[in-house]
Amino acid sequence: MLIAILTDIHGNREALSACLAHARLLHVDRLMFLGDYVGYGADPAWVVDTVRGLVDKGAVALLGNHDAAIDGSDEDMNSVAREAIRWTRNQLGMEQRRFLADLPLTHEEGSVLYVHANGYAPRNWDYMAGPMEAIRHFSRVDSHITFCGHVHVPMLYHMSTTAKVGTFSPVANNDIPLLPTRTWLAVIGAVGQPRDGVAAANYAVFDTARQTLRYLRVPYDTATAARKVREAGLPEKLALRLEQGR
Repeated sequence: MLIAILTDIHGNREALSACLAHARLLHVDRLMFLGDYVGYGADPAWVVDTVRGLVDKGAVALLGNHDAAIDGSDEDMNSVAREAIRWTRNQLGMEQRRFLADLPLTHEEGSVLYVHANGYAPRNWDYMAGPMEAIRHFSRVDSHITFCGHVHVPMLYHMSTTAKVGTFSPVANNDIPLLPTRTWLAVIGAVGQPRDGVAAANYAVFDTARQTLRYLRVPYDTATAARKVREAGLPEKLALRLEQGR
């Protein structure tokens, strides 16, 4: 089975549309969304409606911290994120807000865990941003493979049977074998707001039969997405991030 894993869409209609079209060309069997459908981007309602429609057809969608902030607190966010969340609240109807509020924090299938931020304390929204955070994860989570987002930069961590942790930045379009002799933490880059210096959208495909993971980059209409952010009156920094990929 091929599972497309998408995360951190952040109201970016153009990026999500491009990734879904790309996934259809690969004939993926399932869609797994790891959260943060809203915040930053100019099309939160369209993104929520699209994901909700896909969930009705069998996709799985999880809760992200920006989604939780719609009907919760935004006080732990920086000023730009907080401004975007407060704008976003006015763009969503009751059914869209209810959909976000009802989303689960985690999803498990056998020895595989899917989560937005981390597996040991999902609602704390800790970032898996480096080897020390990966060590904390491996010491507290039993899953053989964990997929998460939240960081906006693709990264892959693994731990050997002797508890040695390794890390590397994945190269797009390569099949990475997730060996059974190691434990894995795969950080999937953002669909809607990449921050690794490449403006193209990120997502990944997990082959459950072959136990391989392929990170993918998908070009999209960044100019239109950035223009919409500016027209909405959102912070200029959010438009620049789309254009620059950082």
